[in-house]
Amino acid sequence: MQINTDGLVIKETSTGENDRIVTVLTKDLGIVRAFANGAKKIKSRSQCATQLLSYSRFSIYKSKENFIIDDAQSIEVFFKLRDDIEKLALAQYFCELAGELAPEAEEAEDYLKLMLNSLHFLANGTRPQLMLKAVTELRMLCISGYLPDLTACAGCGKFEDAFMYFDQENGQIFCSDCNIQGKPAGMGVLTAMRHICYSDFVKLYAFTLADDSLNTLSKITESYLITHVQRKFKTLEFFNTLALH
Repeated sequence: MQINTDGLVIKETSTGENDRIVTVLTKDLGIVRAFANGAKKIKSRSQCATQLLSYSRFSIYKSKENFIIDDAQSIEVFFKLRDDIEKLALAQYFCELAGELAPEAEEAEDYLKLMLNSLHFLANGTRPQLMLKAVTELRMLCISGYLPDLTACAGCGKFEDAFMYFDQENGQIFCSDCNIQGKPAGMGVLTAMRHICYSDFVKLYAFTLADDSLNTLSKITESYLITHVQRKFKTLEFFNTLALH
């Protein structure tokens, strides 16, 4: 069976002298792991198109046991990400996150669109890194079925308070009167979380926060992610190490 689809390479592994095994987040088939035979050869048409962080148009042959890339043509390679170790580390974290949460053998257009937009803003430096981290973490969790209920206090129904508290275990918020050991979030942070979860995609990146609030937002979304995915991400640990310096 022959498949033509667009996708982003989120992982590459060398195998043999000239070949690669690539993990691709595709629009039509979700996560696909495929052989790219001869892709490391200098004259190979697919050399650039099958490397990490390349968004490409793929022609893939599906045999009984394997996917094999027949042809790949680059659409966007995100070269700018390779010029900054911190940006590259964050991009690799996004890739690892997509590899964990995106489905296999089913449509994944929303995941791909989120990844491509976050990488675009990251590469061009037009949005703060912690904002992009929080948006990518929380929105991807929402797409994956971990949508928190941020509409009002789960105890009394209050819509806002000087501080609301986020219960990461149950994905709920509580006001100061009803708080049950949630993480404190000022209204600016809570408004940003509501925006990330509920806004139309075209408006997803259209908000601003002060640096201290962005830091709080990033910590909350990261904690919510780790709580529900229940695994560590080496790329995240590396990015956080870089961000501390």
